[in-house]
Amino acid sequence: MNWFSVERSLERLVDSVVVALPKIAVGFFILIVGRYVIKFALKFIDSRFEKRNVDRSIRSFLKSIIKFTLYGLLLLTVASTMGIQTTSFIAALSAFGLAVGMALQGSLSNFAGGVLILLFRPFDVGDYISSAAGATGTVERIDLLYTTMIDDDGIRVFTPNGPLANSVIKNFTKIASRRMQFTLNVSYDTNIKVAREAVLSVLKADERILDKPLPEVVVGDLKETGITLVVRAWAKREVFWATKNEISEQVKNILDGKNVVFPQNIVKVIGDQPNADETPVA
Repeated sequence: MNWFSVERSLERLVDSVVVALPKIAVGFFILIVGRYVIKFALKFIDSRFEKRNVDRSIRSFLKSIIKFTLYGLLLLTVASTMGIQTTSFIAALSAFGLAVGMALQGSLSNFAGGVLILLFRPFDVGDYISSAAGATGTVERIDLLYTTMIDDDGIRVFTPNGPLANSVIKNFTKIASRRMQFTLNVSYDTNIKVAREAVLSVLKADERILDKPLPEVVVGDLKETGITLVVRAWAKREVFWATKNEISEQVKNILDGKNVVFPQNIVKVIGDQPNADETPVA
């Protein structure tokens, strides 16, 4: 064994450690201070989430992502300070992240939509909503990727959050009152004044119909088959559907009593050949 070579190697190792010792010390100092800074930042973020009433499911998830990102940046900073080459590691990590992002493009879109929904709260659990994406029903659960709803047929529907967050959403629960509107087709022989007063009497007699805005009955259109009357009235959201259904029936009954004629389409089929019992006209 060549003791001289071993001694020279040990000397070079010691020299390298002595030269790198200040960088190592600075790296450990950054690591200790960085941990306290990250803990302070996470507490501050958590307090902001509490103040803004951010949903707990998204709160914990976002805190995990922020914590992972901050500690990753801290380790890279410490390694760079100590003289460790991190360029290749960052390049490999970026390539891996790009590949994962391309593979999970749809899921990431749904995740981003879920984050937006949970942050801005266009609807809550229990709300009845309708969206341009085709989702309609009562919200049962809001997750990061999907929103679960119960539609009018009682079927559980799972809607991706990506298209849902990017569509126009109508929230029927976040309103105090709602306008009902339906049309009536009457014949040209109908006295419009009599029909209007009859319908308004039904609306004003129902305590569920609001006085402001006032209910109204107006002529909507003049068609070949008759006159179209448009009926508009407002009711509380809680009794909207029951009121509308009952009002429609009452309006039909009172107009029948006023001898209001509803136009009907009569189809008369004329055969090419006369019936056997018919005598041809000379």
